[in-house]
Amino acid sequence: MNTKTTVLGQTYQFRDLKEVFAKANEDKSGDQLAGIAAADSRERVAAKQVLADLTLADIRNNPMVPAEEDEVSRVIEEGINEKIYNEIKNWSVAELREYILSHQAGDNELKRISRGLSSEMIAATAKLMSNLDLITAASKIKVVTHANTAIGQRGVLASRVQPNHPSDNVQGIKASLYEGLSYGIGDAVIGINPVIDTADSVKDILNMTKDVMTKFDIPTQNCVLAHVSTQMRAIRNGAPADLIFQSLAGSEKGNKAFGIDVALLDEADELMRKEGTSYGPNFWYFETGQGSELSSDAHHGMDQVTMEARCYGLARKYNPFIVNTVVGFIGPEYLYDSRQVIRAGLEDHYMGKMHGLPMGCDVCYTNHMKVDQNDMDNLGILLSSAGVNFVIGVAMADDVMLNYQSTSFHDIAAFREVMGLRPAPDFEKWLEKMGIMENGRLTAKAGDPTIFM
Repeated sequence: MNTKTTVLGQTYQFRDLKEVFAKANEDKSGDQLAGIAAADSRERVAAKQVLADLTLADIRNNPMVPAEEDEVSRVIEEGINEKIYNEIKNWSVAELREYILSHQAGDNELKRISRGLSSEMIAATAKLMSNLDLITAASKIKVVTHANTAIGQRGVLASRVQPNHPSDNVQGIKASLYEGLSYGIGDAVIGINPVIDTADSVKDILNMTKDVMTKFDIPTQNCVLAHVSTQMRAIRNGAPADLIFQSLAGSEKGNKAFGIDVALLDEADELMRKEGTSYGPNFWYFETGQGSELSSDAHHGMDQVTMEARCYGLARKYNPFIVNTVVGFIGPEYLYDSRQVIRAGLEDHYMGKMHGLPMGCDVCYTNHMKVDQNDMDNLGILLSSAGVNFVIGVAMADDVMLNYQSTSFHDIAAFREVMGLRPAPDFEKWLEKMGIMENGRLTAKAGDPTIFM
């Protein structure tokens, strides 16, 4: 494996694959914080040049986190289709990138080849792509999933309505939920982040959302984004959960910091098969985000893009209904400004889609980042053009519980209108029945939550 190259008369020798991957990454404050980023643009170009010439076999034969030491690595390794891998193992990363972007590689071809790729191989291609490359590649891939309803069809932009409340007041959650529904938001999921991580509180919120869904015959799914073990207790106590949620990390150590492991995810998967309330077959909701492994010193010296890709390698084991990167939630320590947030959102969406995942994005930022709402508008439109499965709607784009900024209900309505996209088919029929939408456009009733009172 050659890790040496010369750029403009200067020779660069990288000590191992981790260093090549890290220094080939686009500039990220998280990699700088970890002390693994390229020193300058010239070193970054040198690393990209080395990475481009590596073969897929080089990457697989030199694991950055050996499977013997990490269960996420084992899940990724065990998920590789050997027949497909053997067809392409001698391709260089550059050749794989060219194939992904070529006209002959469409939806079916990319879904097939992805089964022979490890997460690290997919991450490698992302490092050699421009933002437009990431959009172009991801836009080819459509991943349709089904819980109570189906989302992910071509021409569909689904949405999660996120009616969080600072004290988990059920009536307060309901008021925000009604506003979101009135804008046509919520076809992916009615998803609440709870303040109180107890089985009783989770059960109360799930009961309320299920009652609203039943009363108004809403074709969607409900979920409360508590820790997976809390949701499991609530479900065993009779709570009606259509989806089960968990945040994922790209390493075993990172997942331990989240209080999970593969055995617990397997147990939750089995519980949902027996006691989940959606039709299925897809009932998982996973969230990720660049930088979480560094927060728990669980990145193994790897860059945050590669660790993020490994999250998707773990997620695809469970055939989830939805996955999203909470792209700007952690803060400027990992993504410093709008340029880095936009890049990360496009990287994550592309890598998720290349894993065959129903990929969404929480287009968001924290208030101490060098980002503003115009940047979120830009990323939302870019992701919409890239074929993102769903985005997240928060009242006035300001989450009053989590204290961060996202996209509003009316922002998502605008994304759909500008890009010619529609809600999920069953949900659109319901919106028409409610008088909220007609011929793919919102009516004068839109934005009026009193229609549910």
